[in-house]
Amino acid sequence: MHTAYITHPECLKHDMGSWHPESPLRLRAIDDRLHAAHLFDYLLHREAPLVHRSQLLRVHDAAYIDSIEAASPYEGFHALDPDTGMNPHSLDAAYHAAGGAVMAVDLVMRAEVANAFVACRPPGHHATRSQAMGFCIFNNVAVAAAHALAAHALERVAIVDFDVHHGNGTEDIFRNDPRAMLCSTFQHPFYPFCGTDSASGHIVNVPLPAGTAGPAYREAFSTQIMPRLEAFRPQLLFFSAGFDAHREDDMAQFGLVEADYVWITEQAMGVAARHAEGRIVSVLEGGYDLSSLGRSAAVHIKTLAGL
Repeated sequence: MHTAYITHPECLKHDMGSWHPESPLRLRAIDDRLHAAHLFDYLLHREAPLVHRSQLLRVHDAAYIDSIEAASPYEGFHALDPDTGMNPHSLDAAYHAAGGAVMAVDLVMRAEVANAFVACRPPGHHATRSQAMGFCIFNNVAVAAAHALAAHALERVAIVDFDVHHGNGTEDIFRNDPRAMLCSTFQHPFYPFCGTDSASGHIVNVPLPAGTAGPAYREAFSTQIMPRLEAFRPQLLFFSAGFDAHREDDMAQFGLVEADYVWITEQAMGVAARHAEGRIVSVLEGGYDLSSLGRSAAVHIKTLAGL
């Protein structure tokens, strides 16, 4: 099998309310589309394990982890911020989401698969070292990237974040670690209202205006991200794979379509082929229109799988 597909049933039980866009139906939409497109049986299926506390501690403060564990309700709902909350299953879902990202790294680094997609939730790229926000509890992609550096002795990893929102939590975690490059495209001005003045040698932020569609996005990606990725020569490449920049997703105002996600995936796969032995781990972030999320994630996974 070329591509691993990692998920866990507990991730379907994290529910912040029927009104909330970050819904368990998101995972079902991806799963349904993979079946409809006859892709499901071509993937190596794995159940996400629980993350180890030592793995979380590489990117989150101990006091923060303790506070999340203490906030987990026995019943009902607990709000961590106006957008992010926990029901009795949320803590386990977050443990599995981070653990699934770690498993993906291990599978890819052991060459059991060429790449992996982690279909878990809650998402992670807004979670900072010490704060939950933007639907995110633990920063799954950051946990995975730190694991790759620590457990597999890599010297350089890169994260390509194509979610429509800036990956502020990932930036916060790796701001002072030049071993991890973050390349984040995002709508600006827009939530979380940052990322325009914090670029550095290894933080590549590409703010784009509302209304950005495929041609303008591809031009920005080609000119501002690709040269930096090539020069960095990552030994493992990650996606923070948010599909909320799709033109049908009313949570934002970008105009990407499925073909653009195929193109982004292919560009990054080229970098991975040249510098990282083809190794890629893709971690689900946003995407809230269920139809476009399912279609976009499916073409992303199909491209990763070489189908």
